[in-house]
Amino acid sequence: MSPHVKHLRPLTIATLITFVAGLSLTFFYAPIELNEGFVQKIFYIHVPLAIVSLCGYVLGGIFGLMYLRTGKRVWDMRSYCAIHMALIFSIGGIVAGSIWAKAAWGHWWVWSEPTLVSYLIVILLFCTYQPLRFSIEDPERQATYAAVFAVVGGAFVPLNFIVVRLSVQYLHPRVFNLEGGNLPGSMALTFYVMLLAVALLFATLMKYEMLAKETRGQTRRLRRRLLGDENVAPIGRSAAPL
Repeated sequence: MSPHVKHLRPLTIATLITFVAGLSLTFFYAPIELNEGFVQKIFYIHVPLAIVSLCGYVLGGIFGLMYLRTGKRVWDMRSYCAIHMALIFSIGGIVAGSIWAKAAWGHWWVWSEPTLVSYLIVILLFCTYQPLRFSIEDPERQATYAAVFAVVGGAFVPLNFIVVRLSVQYLHPRVFNLEGGNLPGSMALTFYVMLLAVALLFATLMKYEMLAKETRGQTRRLRRRLLGDENVAPIGRSAAPL
């Protein structure tokens, strides 16, 4: 049995339960914020998506470093899946954040806000990951170059975060901060449950993607055995495990 299948069912169940609990707390337990009203509840989706996506990029960099150290393809696959999933979560975070910005500021986007711009820079940086990767045909060079990119990009994320935190402009609606927090107990509980739910969703979807790619790789290897290497087109850029 694949190691990705072993814990997939309990992880999926845990994700569903936590998400239901988080959404229930968001809409029926957390109080309505006085200044922004009901629309502030987007915060419980937007901020966890942003945090988990940024952590996903860092995770992709760590996996890329492990590939460079060991040369094992499994780390390359994990790095690819982590970055791919982080990009998807980033898009969700940008959409939710734009809705929140429209309600809070009257604009879908504010270029003078360093938090938004820095987040967009990170997303655009990692949007070049897949074009760079798949522009290289040789599987070994493809994995190596992608790993180097992941490591450099993953290191850029916390540096970018530090620069933003040191910025003098704080226009972003900061319902939550990392220096101790200014959320009431009910709002803090809701936020952390939703953060856990989004993190579990990230882990679950990443495992499903890794399982799908592993299954595709096994199918290709079986096909090559049945037909013979000379009758099978080169795998090229989609070489195992991708």
